[in-house]
Amino acid sequence: MCNGNRISAEPPAAGHRSNTKATLRRWYPKVSPPLTTGIMLPGSCILIGAIRVPNWVEPLWGVGVGAVVAVVTLYVIAGLIRLLSPKVAAIMHTTAKEALAQPVFYVILAVGVFILLLMPFVSYNTFGEDVKVLKMDGLTVIKVLAIILALWTASVSISEEIEGRTALTLLSKPVGRRQLILGKLLGIMWAVAVLFVVLGTLFLCTVSYKVHYDARETAQPEPTAAQCAQEVQRIAPGLALGFMAATIMTAISVAISTRLPMLPNLIICLSIYMLGHLIPRLINSSVGQFELVQFVGRLLAAVLPELDHLSMETAISTDQMVPWSYIGVAAGYCLLYCAVAVLLALILFEDRDLA
Repeated sequence: MCNGNRISAEPPAAGHRSNTKATLRRWYPKVSPPLTTGIMLPGSCILIGAIRVPNWVEPLWGVGVGAVVAVVTLYVIAGLIRLLSPKVAAIMHTTAKEALAQPVFYVILAVGVFILLLMPFVSYNTFGEDVKVLKMDGLTVIKVLAIILALWTASVSISEEIEGRTALTLLSKPVGRRQLILGKLLGIMWAVAVLFVVLGTLFLCTVSYKVHYDARETAQPEPTAAQCAQEVQRIAPGLALGFMAATIMTAISVAISTRLPMLPNLIICLSIYMLGHLIPRLINSSVGQFELVQFVGRLLAAVLPELDHLSMETAISTDQMVPWSYIGVAAGYCLLYCAVAVLLALILFEDRDLA
């Protein structure tokens, strides 16, 4: 009961008033200061309540900050492109807007959200290694969905526009073929980046929760916030590597879309994706000791992207942190291969008959 500046545990008797501090000590004897909030209401009534945040939630502040930084970076890059080449920026903006408005984007996003939300509750029967399996499967799901979005958008935005004579209308304006290809590529990459930011943020949240969920299911002590944050930090570079792999496949798809329609584009790109993961293993396996197989493997490795180097399955299985130096080398490889793919796209599109 609140009576002016005094609080009593029961209706006060006549002539009896309890001391506020004594009452608070009796009802709230040992409340931890970090978990206690006090609110002063009108009439000097003090309400004290304990709020406890689960340990797996605390690392999500860093995840949110990282997502905001990624979004700001995207807009900064878009602003720089607008300053350097307004025509390319206009085509990029239109392509990204079309990619984000098409139904397939929301279908892919919904599928990714559903799978990522379901994965923490799946038992992989790995004797305490479920978090590692979740990391590998989650990265693969995000990467594959992003590549599917890139292939679909490239086919619709480039191949179908060429077949429908829409590209000819664009080129009739003061827009060159190089600007058209660069704008289309950057617009598709923008849509892929948006998908990565959304699904990547959700994925990091599920990793943090999976650590807590496994400990609860196996009757182990609740993991600390530092342990959950450590698992999140270890897997964060994998999202960067996955985005690089999706970027390379986007550039390849754009080059193929200048000549071939959607179905051949999908078949060729999916074949390149599978071979890109199998080539290093083929060369290093015992079968690769044969000269012919080894020659073919090295030839394909020189032409096709080695996507296996852009995965972190080994780091996940050994609980190792991917060094930033490796991320830098991978980024350089990604930029170099994308430049070659864009050059090929410009060559293929330069003499393409659009009439």
